[in-house]
Amino acid sequence: MKITRSGDIASSRGPADYFTGEVRLDMPFEGSGALAGATVTFEPGARTNWHTHPLGQTLLVTFGRGRAQREGGAIEEIAPGDIVYFAPDERHWHGAAPDTAMTHVAIAEKKDGGAVTWLEPVSDADYRGDAAA
Repeated sequence: MKITRSGDIASSRGPADYFTGEVRLDMPFEGSGALAGATVTFEPGARTNWHTHPLGQTLLVTFGRGRAQREGGAIEEIAPGDIVYFAPDERHWHGAAPDTAMTHVAIAEKKDGGAVTWLEPVSDADYRGDAAA
């Protein structure tokens, strides 16, 4: 048994190469076996870039209000208690609502040592859901 105590691993800022806006990452089991996981807190309007996961991703929303979208689909509002699953290699993004922060636990399995492929930023028009986007 291994217990990682809350606060044992320092929080870090979400890298601008992968996120828009202010994002905090707490990664209690990053690099532990076949799973990668993080608690991610997005300030209002903050979001991931478009990305994929070779074996899919599960989000457990724990706080606030957020948004998630798969390529070609509608923007979905997400809230505490919601569980969001993205299929393997499904292009998607997720983040906070425009006026409310959001926290989720993100879990993905690794394939060939990697759990995510990062792509381009989500444009402001795509985030807003503009019809012309």
